[in-house]
Amino acid sequence: MEDVIQLSYALDTFYFLVSGALVMWMAAGFSMLEAGMVRAKNTAEILTKNIALFAVASIMYMLVGYNIMYPGEAVSSVWPGISFLLGGDNTVEEVLASGGETYYSGMSDFFFQVVFVATAMSIVSGAVAERMKLWAFLIFAVVMTGFIYPMQGYWKWGGGFLDAAGFQDFAGSGVVHMCGAAAALAGVLLLGARKGKYGPDGQINPIPGANMPLATLGTFILWLGWFGFNGGSELMISNVDEANAVALVFVNTNMAAAGGVVAAMLTARLLFGKTDLTMALNGALAGLVAITAEPLAPTPLLATIVGVIGGILVVFSIITLDKLKIDDPVGAISVHGVVGMWGLLAVVLSNSDATLGGQLLGLVTILAWTFIASLIVWGVIKAVMGIRVSEEEEYEGVDLVECGLEAYPEFTGSKGSGI
Repeated sequence: MEDVIQLSYALDTFYFLVSGALVMWMAAGFSMLEAGMVRAKNTAEILTKNIALFAVASIMYMLVGYNIMYPGEAVSSVWPGISFLLGGDNTVEEVLASGGETYYSGMSDFFFQVVFVATAMSIVSGAVAERMKLWAFLIFAVVMTGFIYPMQGYWKWGGGFLDAAGFQDFAGSGVVHMCGAAAALAGVLLLGARKGKYGPDGQINPIPGANMPLATLGTFILWLGWFGFNGGSELMISNVDEANAVALVFVNTNMAAAGGVVAAMLTARLLFGKTDLTMALNGALAGLVAITAEPLAPTPLLATIVGVIGGILVVFSIITLDKLKIDDPVGAISVHGVVGMWGLLAVVLSNSDATLGGQLLGLVTILAWTFIASLIVWGVIKAVMGIRVSEEEEYEGVDLVECGLEAYPEFTGSKGSGI
């Protein structure tokens, strides 16, 4: 029996770590997607943001964020308290004494959770691209990953009041994706639109990205990483029932993405008369975000339908935000925010433990907390050091201004004047 417990512990820990590694690979997906969707003169800076935010998230979550989100014994269901640094891991004696209840390494849990934090922060980087100061962004990342994200994460996944109220969010349509989108929206509202994006009389000027093959590669990487995102959130694979559950999560995740792609393509074709690649890419991500709140309970057909609705919503959301002059170069607020809300509400279609009231409570709480807290932090940073580069620097490109180099020097020229 002891050998079985230890073997199961090793298998579940290994699965947890591999799933976390897949989610870490999503950092490459966000980097490639965002690098493809911005102009050539802003590519190096967005790549710098993405690798730096992952490092900041890892350090801040180790220092304080993980203990806020998973405090062990919280002060209350609202306030978990603050403690610092990671503790030790489980001993053989503790694992055996638990009778199999402790079934994976504590360090594997930290690793799996920290890549989720980085994912939420990656959502912000694309929305504020091409006009935000690099170090203003990184200062916000410190607060977001160390405090704002972990607080609302505790309320659901750490055993706080949202969990007690019956709010359901399997892998983070709300806790991760909508949270990141709310922080992004707060930043974008204070930051303003890129120069030339909106003209007089409601005119909207498209600003094409520099590299659609790169954006497509990024989307496929994210699609792959999502199997770890949702599949790893099952937490266990060491028996037949759990192995079957993981397999269903993988299938439903894939079907929702497929539904999102087809729906977004058809919607764009009907609206614009063209099959817009960027809408297809965002449709895939929309389907993935939509199913993340509940990838286990639906049938594959229902998962596809959830993705289809996400794919339709994302197209209309991107159009609507543009009409409101909310400039989001990569569509992150629509994909992760608007569709994240749909994902939370869609849980009631298949999960009998979910109620519409409980889902709405979680939705409003996460949205309000993250948006208000982020707005305050962005506002302080703006008052102290500013968050936007100058108009001249924006015209020249933030690559040279912030990084002193260009991603495509042969094409953009030494002065960074590439479009």
